[in-house]
Parts: sequence; C-alpha cells; structure tokens
Amino acid sequence: MENNGNKKILLVDDSDVHLLIAENIIKEKYETVTAKSGKEALTLLSKGLVPSLILLDVLMPEMDGWEVYNKIKGISLLRNVPIAFLTSLDGVREKLYASRIGAADLITKPYDATDLLDRIEKMINKD
Repeated sequence: MENNGNKKILLVDDSDVHLLIAENIIKEKYETVTAKSGKEALTLLSKGLVPSLILLDVLMPEMDGWEVYNKIKGISLLRNVPIAFLTSLDGVREKLYASRIGAADLITKPYDATDLLDRIEKMINKD
C-alpha cells in the first residue's frame, strides 16, 4: 500500500495492545503518532503536532476521551482536525453523544482493519 504523503494520525489509547493493533493497521497507509493518555496527547499537540486525524479512546484513566476531545476543540489551531472515538462502549448513548458534540465518528472495538481504513480515508478526505 502506498503511504498518503505526510498525513499523520494521532492514536490515543491507554492500552498497549489497542495502540499496537491500531498502529499496525494504520501505519501501512499513514504516519502514526501514539499517546498513552489524554495528557500525553495534549502535550504533543501543544508542542505543535497538527495531525490530519485524531483517534481517541473513550475510557482512559485520569482524563477520559470526552474531556480530551473538549480540550482539543478549545485549541484554535486544532479546531478543524477531525476526531473519532475508538471505544469498547457500544451503546446508543455514546453514539448520540459523539454525534452531538461533533465527533467525526465513533468506531467500536474490536474493529475490522478494512473498515477502519475506509472510515479513516473518509474522515481525512472529507472536504
């Protein structure tokens, strides 16, 4: 597979296993940057990282994905970066909330590799 130039995806998940799975799927087509917590993600973003897409776990210690999402959307430089949630939560409530706050997508774990790449493609090239 060809690499999509300098398109960077920030993966945020407190689980090493989930980070590794997502990174192995995505790195074939995109450059990946990983963070193991919302705090680490915000640090990377505050140092000038402007990814093409952020994939954010919902259930994380200290700061959950919803809180991280709100903090990222408060940074003017990152306001237009699409953010999708990767979560093991499969409830209607989560899907409605993600949609209401303007998330690009809510992808339920475990996910299919082809489906994940298709959805990433749509979010990155949505213009």
